Amino acid sequence: MTDTTVLELVSPSALLKSEPVEMVVVPGTEGNFGVLPKHAPLISTIRPGVIDIYKGGSVSERIFVAGGVAEVNPERCTILAEEAIPVADIKADVAQARLEAAKAAFDAAKSTHEKVNAEREVAIAAAQIAALTN
Repeated sequence: MTDTTVLELVSPSALLKSEPVEMVVVPGTEGNFGVLPKHAPLISTIRPGVIDIYKGGSVSERIFVAGGVAEVNPERCTILAEEAIPVADIKADVAQARLEAAKAAFDAAKSTHEKVNAEREVAIAAAQIAALTN
């Protein structure tokens, strides 16, 4: 019996990670879910939040994702992320500036489409800030 599953994290620009892990916790749209070896097949959208990667019985790495899709099968968890950055690389001042710009864009939005896009940016920036405090 294997005690790992393969995590593949893909962004629009590159394959960011492909390695065996003990467990990965993903911020699903309907709530966080953990993926262990031999997990049942599942597809889920991902909300802005942090992916926790477990090795050696504890969290070895935390990666912020702005959203995307996760596909899970018994051998692997593939995450197609819109944007991904290690939590350690997030700068508080940059995240705060992103939040302020997104709020300003929301306030200035004239169409429903502009409001929806700005609202999504607000959610991403707020989730980045939250990732720094958790």
